[in-house]
Amino acid sequence: MPTEIVIITNDLRLEGVLTDTPAARALAAALPITGEAQLWGDEIYFSVPHVVADLDDTATPVVQVGDLCYWPPGKAFCIFFGLTPASVPGEIRPASAVNLVGRITTGDPCCLKLVPAGATVRIEKK
Repeated sequence: MPTEIVIITNDLRLEGVLTDTPAARALAAALPITGEAQLWGDEIYFSVPHVVADLDDTATPVVQVGDLCYWPPGKAFCIFFGLTPASVPGEIRPASAVNLVGRITTGDPCCLKLVPAGATVRIEKK
């Protein structure tokens, strides 16, 4: 069953949904999650070491603005809002394949460009 979430950082508040996949369910069960924003181009990610999931049927090397993902090699929650250093024209690329675990549904993901490295990011159930 999908889980409605809120992403809070600095003065920003975005709403989203975690899907009904193994990785998304593991993340939902761990909520609330708080991390320190790490930036890789227009991606915020942070470690969620207590959530462990392998690549699954949703795994993809290309994502869209607003996608919420889990990156197994780094045990990290990722929020994509633009191009990364691995991107090519017309494609947003993570460092390696990620599991699609959800999507931002309310609010402009591009506002995340204002979030500095080190900012606290909190993901909680709506």
